[in-house]
Amino acid sequence: MSGKRSIFEDVSDTEKQQSVQPGMIDRGKGGARGAIRVWLMILFALVVVMIAVGGLTRLTDSGLSITEWRPITGAIPPMTEADWQAEFDKYKQIDQWEIQNQWMELDDFKSIYWWEWGHRQLGRVIGLVWALGFFGFLLAGKIPTGWTGKLLIPGLLGGVQGAVGWWMVASGVTQGEGMTAVASYRLAIHLGLAFVILGFLAWYIFELGREERDLMQARRAKEGRLFSLSTGLMHFAFLQILIGALVAGIDAGRSYTDWPLIGGQLLPPDATMLEPMWRNFFESPGLVQFIHRCAGYLLLIFGFIVWRRGSTSAHPQTRYAFNAAFAALSLQVVVGVMTVIYAAPWQIAIFHQLMAVVVWTLILRARFLTAYPIATSIRGA
Repeated sequence: MSGKRSIFEDVSDTEKQQSVQPGMIDRGKGGARGAIRVWLMILFALVVVMIAVGGLTRLTDSGLSITEWRPITGAIPPMTEADWQAEFDKYKQIDQWEIQNQWMELDDFKSIYWWEWGHRQLGRVIGLVWALGFFGFLLAGKIPTGWTGKLLIPGLLGGVQGAVGWWMVASGVTQGEGMTAVASYRLAIHLGLAFVILGFLAWYIFELGREERDLMQARRAKEGRLFSLSTGLMHFAFLQILIGALVAGIDAGRSYTDWPLIGGQLLPPDATMLEPMWRNFFESPGLVQFIHRCAGYLLLIFGFIVWRRGSTSAHPQTRYAFNAAFAALSLQVVVGVMTVIYAAPWQIAIFHQLMAVVVWTLILRARFLTAYPIATSIRGA
């Protein structure tokens, strides 16, 4: 029992100390939130660069130049002319060289080899940055409560991505099967997984940008209907990214360069010439490009609907987020049309791919703000 206090005792200092004590929420959810957020931003930037390098590797037809999967020893490139010749001899055994690249000399081979080696090396760098950050924060006891499992996810998905990458390359490293490129559906899985990793990283960056107490309070004001619509837009955008990867995998973007018609018709000619029928949805250039175009139109229409609904949000930051997402989506459609008209030159094609990253991130940002709105006072508004 506390002792009696005099009626003349000055209690202002005691009350002041009690008033500044942090709540149990903030105390229990501590950790190096700011430092972890910076680390995740670095990983996010590296994955974006990885997507760009991967796109350039595909556009330069360099992806099959390394015919083996050596996760550890492959980090060291050929150091002597004999080593280079040995790698070139391995490449000469696969169908791509036999059918498409017999004109190549050793110097030509080196140029495509460096693209693929750089792509794989960047993957190793990303894995190293994740491991150093994760285990560093873990051993230092700086990971906030409940975040250990979350921060483990990008690392696990990164490991899966490396295996998927080789699974993709292996589909094109063939002898006597007539394959000169990787299987388009495997490329779609590979790119799709990269965007999944980006999605996790972006969401965590958004979460760590605000205090735990703020997020718990904001969650009470969640805009359920708008959250559902933005979730649907996110899924639709992801589907379109996968279809775009199918287009890239078979160079369907260069098959028909007229717009808005395709091959001078509403429907592409010879769209279903392959047997069995299901192969056309993955391997028919005309049909795959047609599906990508139609999905783009539908995505823009749905994006407009979601944007109009987002413009009615009571929260200014949420409205701005949907404005940015729809603006990026509209620009992406324009860039897509330009990619078709100019037969997918690498400069426009890679910009189109990077714009997909921008659209994806901005949709996620808008969705996040529907789940955790930022309250604005009347005076602030």
